[in-house]
Amino acid sequence: MSGIRLSEEVWSQLYDFLRNCDRIHTNNESKVKRFVEAVLWMSRSGSQWRLLPREYGDWNTVYKRFNDWTSKDIWTKMFAHFSQSNDLEYLIIDATIMRAHACASGAKKGATRRLGAAKAA
Repeated sequence: MSGIRLSEEVWSQLYDFLRNCDRIHTNNESKVKRFVEAVLWMSRSGSQWRLLPREYGDWNTVYKRFNDWTSKDIWTKMFAHFSQSNDLEYLIIDATIMRAHACASGAKKGATRRLGAAKAA
């Protein structure tokens, strides 16, 4: 899958927003941009974190930063801020489009066999 690259115009608007967010580090602009592009790649690919291409950095580091921003409501604030922008609305990540791994549903191994046995009885 090809990489996600933000245009300079889009990135400058995102970066201006992120610099005004409290409790996140935005000093290294290139690393912040690479991180945001990694999250966009994850949302569009529906892939597992471990399969994140190396060009975006270590998958575990990206995952931890994603969780950190989630706990600080950065994504929610970003959604609220940019949802009114016609230029950036395509970037908004909605949780309803994020794919979950099969084990996230709580299914247990062998559950279909037990269900089938219950129907036969």
